[in-house]
Amino acid sequence: MSAWSRSLDAAGIREQGLRSDYGAQRELVARFRRSAYLAARTLLPRPLLPHVVAATAVMHHGDDLLDTGPMPRRAEAWAEFRRDVREALATGRSTDPMIRALTHTIGAHPRLRDVVEAYLSTADAELDFAGFADEADYQVYLDAYSMPAFLLVGILLAPEGDDGPYRTACRTLIDGTQRLDFVNDLAEDAREGRTGVPARTLERFSVTARDIAAGRASPGVGALVRHQIEAARADLLTARELPALTSSPYNALIVALIDIELLTADAALARGTGLLRGSAKPPVAGALRVLLGARRRARRRR
Repeated sequence: MSAWSRSLDAAGIREQGLRSDYGAQRELVARFRRSAYLAARTLLPRPLLPHVVAATAVMHHGDDLLDTGPMPRRAEAWAEFRRDVREALATGRSTDPMIRALTHTIGAHPRLRDVVEAYLSTADAELDFAGFADEADYQVYLDAYSMPAFLLVGILLAPEGDDGPYRTACRTLIDGTQRLDFVNDLAEDAREGRTGVPARTLERFSVTARDIAAGRASPGVGALVRHQIEAARADLLTARELPALTSSPYNALIVALIDIELLTADAALARGTGLLRGSAKPPVAGALRVLLGARRRARRRR
């Protein structure tokens, strides 16, 4: 029996059709971000893994719908998905394997329902995203899109009872990861006619979106990249308080994910203006060391 099958059994997911629904989400998540999936598979208790996979699949699928293709097509696809999820939440039925897995996970983890509704209600911020005028615009985007999307998974790791401090720490983490994503994706975003770095921050370093799109590696671009990565690193380091606020069986995963983000920040900083030619990735050997170290620590606590 595979480790995945044992996880489905541990989660009480025994009906064959539902197991197939969750299996399809596992394939999607593993393709999208292999390192994060391996961290979850290695560090999460078996009963939670299928539910984290189902929630992560919804997060990635929503991001694709909101961010891929011409605006009218994106808006139509997102409206259809949002309608289908809400209908499934109301009726408990769906023809979509992803939504069936999600509704089953909500049944097992009822706190997720309100988080899903919040995400559906505000995720249009990603659909409408065309760049930020200033830092305040960026922070509004975090609250409307990035944070609700993260909580699709984050709420499954939250402590019981008052989760206010946990959510505050999650907000710091997602600020760091989102800022890092935006600077790491400078080249791709600029080719699409937008940038995740606020316009006033670009002005501060005498850089334009046109410079970035053209791949002009000026000293200003180098200083801009360093500034954004250092700001992201500061939030990621502050977010190291999050594992202590996480439900204890799950904190090893949070530690590993933060450490992998810090490795990504280091790789992006080393790449510097090379980010104009493509994104940086964490070194494979370093990511494996993080996962193995986290697994050893988790086993000692057990």
